[in-house]
Amino acid sequence: MAVTLKWVSGGLEALLGIPLIGGTIIIALAYFPLLVMLIIHIATLIVCKREGKSRVGSIVGIVTNLVAWIPFLGMAMHIITAVILLLSAYQDKKRSSFS
Repeated sequence: MAVTLKWVSGGLEALLGIPLIGGTIIIALAYFPLLVMLIIHIATLIVCKREGKSRVGSIVGIVTNLVAWIPFLGMAMHIITAVILLLSAYQDKKRSSFS
């Protein structure tokens, strides 16, 4: 479950990190996507803690969505968070395949 949540939240963060597209989505929906992503990151954090998976991506995601209203910083943070979450999901999947 944690790996799936990391893939989903990482993909959504990547979408929000795309210049112009991500900003347009966030502004057009009155910053509501940032609240949704914050909730997703908190849920992912809880599941990762319960399953003993890395929580770094979720913590960075929470911080990202708290500062993402700052135009260029938000875009950079979304991209960084997406990379961290997707790499973490890949590593978790790879570890579970060999266990």
